[in-house]
Amino acid sequence: MAWKSRTRSLQVFDTEQSTDSVEWCPVSPCHNILVCGTYQLNKEEATPSRSGRLYLFNFRQDALMSPPLTELQQIDTAAILDLKWCHVPVSGKALLGAAAASGELQLYGMSLNQVRSEEKSQTVGPQRLVLSLDWSTGRMNGGSEDVRLVCSDSAGCVSVQTMGEDSLMMLSQWKAHDFEAWISAFSYWDSQLVYSGGDDCKLKGWDLRVGPSCPTLTSKRHSMGVCSIQSSPHREHILATGSYDEQVLLWDGRNMKQPLSESNMGGGVWRLKWHPTNPHLLLAACMHNDFHILHCQQALEGSGEPCPVVTSYILHNSLAYGADWSRISLDEPVPCSPPATEPQEVTIEGRGHLRIQYESPTASFDTSLEDDTGRYIPESIAAPPASVHAPVSGSFNPQSGTPSMSSLLATCSFYDHMLHVWRWDWTSDKTEQEMR
Repeated sequence: MAWKSRTRSLQVFDTEQSTDSVEWCPVSPCHNILVCGTYQLNKEEATPSRSGRLYLFNFRQDALMSPPLTELQQIDTAAILDLKWCHVPVSGKALLGAAAASGELQLYGMSLNQVRSEEKSQTVGPQRLVLSLDWSTGRMNGGSEDVRLVCSDSAGCVSVQTMGEDSLMMLSQWKAHDFEAWISAFSYWDSQLVYSGGDDCKLKGWDLRVGPSCPTLTSKRHSMGVCSIQSSPHREHILATGSYDEQVLLWDGRNMKQPLSESNMGGGVWRLKWHPTNPHLLLAACMHNDFHILHCQQALEGSGEPCPVVTSYILHNSLAYGADWSRISLDEPVPCSPPATEPQEVTIEGRGHLRIQYESPTASFDTSLEDDTGRYIPESIAAPPASVHAPVSGSFNPQSGTPSMSSLLATCSFYDHMLHVWRWDWTSDKTEQEMR
């Protein structure tokens, strides 16, 4: 049976400030809640500052004649580098964590379609930016008795904290990387295991039971800064990592000498998100090369081959940073509509890789890649070759026994400050024919 893939934009929202993070709430009954964070560097001031804004939206699936996304709230705050919801309720509330340029790990509680700042926010250190955070609750099992957070910062440090009655309590903090520690993440199967990635091109693993004096693993498999890590909530030991080197690597945590697969994305991989229910689908935000969904089944089964891209969302016009899946169920496949226009293919003389000027969201450094001759190639023609994305075989079945599959996603891009909400539909030829 052959399968067809479609993406359709549902709504575009201008956030006014540079946008770098979007997150759907995973806690029932708040799956309709979406948050978005912005990061604005104010260079015109005598002393440049970083400001941000937290947006709260409600998504209405039944909004047939009006935009489905409704803004509920916005909060001016320090610039936001990362947002993550706790996967389980804490004290009866959905809890949102924000990594802020003020050096704070900020917490917000969800109540009556509003988020309110919690007194449990904490500063991780002076003169630093919190760059990422993760919760230990990714498998969504158990209660909230041992909820932990891990965060990384611009000083190269990683911090692990736990929820106390009145405040966040620091369990440990250590120097993990030589430069910015772009990303930190829990193993969702063992909250005593933490991973981190930094601008020193290193992926590291840490066992909190033996202390952070020495990492349990150090990998230099990525050739540039490691900026995305996520443990699979579906399969134990599976880890996905991404880097400015444009590669997505899949790992088995029991053997970190060699990745299970390596996939060239044609752009620096800023965020990776596993699908909430399908263990084989991985969403990648690829900076200069849009957003892509990878199908990882064969790689996870040991093929050693790159993960094919099953669909791409190409309607953003700036750096692809924030991306997330919704847990809202979309029962009906989208009606037939024209496919999104693919970017025009550009012929470039010479061989080698395009030179792209990468800018971190903190505007703290630039990283360049160039072609064999050292020529600069403008971003406007930096589309990857078609061979980057391998085709998917017609026998691909998104979920065994189902005639179709639909997902709701949100993505955001930086300099054009745009939030997009869109849907992706996999439909079999047979189902599509029955719809006509």
